[in-house]
Amino acid sequence: MSNTFHQVYIQAVFAVKYREALITNECKSKILSVIGNLINETGCKTIIVNGVEDHVHCLLSLKPTISVSELMKIVKGKSSKFINDHHLTTHKFAWQEGYGVFSYSKPHIDAVYKYIANQEEHHKKQNFKDEYSSFLDKYNVKFDKKCLFENLI
Repeated sequence: MSNTFHQVYIQAVFAVKYREALITNECKSKILSVIGNLINETGCKTIIVNGVEDHVHCLLSLKPTISVSELMKIVKGKSSKFINDHHLTTHKFAWQEGYGVFSYSKPHIDAVYKYIANQEEHHKKQNFKDEYSSFLDKYNVKFDKKCLFENLI
């Protein structure tokens, strides 16, 4: 073959350090926009970025020349720097170490998109810790519950 063809869809989920509620309505759209732009700058394609006070979901098409770990390092590192440099939050901002990444086939993209678009409504019924644990269970990801989240200081 003379070209490389790909169709890799992933959802990345990552939390504010200590799951603090730092993403307020005043700064949320700017933070989500910055994250989407950073994803696009890597050559990946942002489909939707949304979240609530303490975490973010990103649905994207992954470019095969970038690893998930490299993408997350860029997105989390540069977005937290931007947030702090522009004083978007009242406290020093940092993302929690680690992230969750889940892959999807094309027929599932609409449902995942709708799920991410409705984060505010969804989290009226379920907190992030339960949501994240259910993702790990659903996709049979082995994890140690006591190491899953950083504790509040």
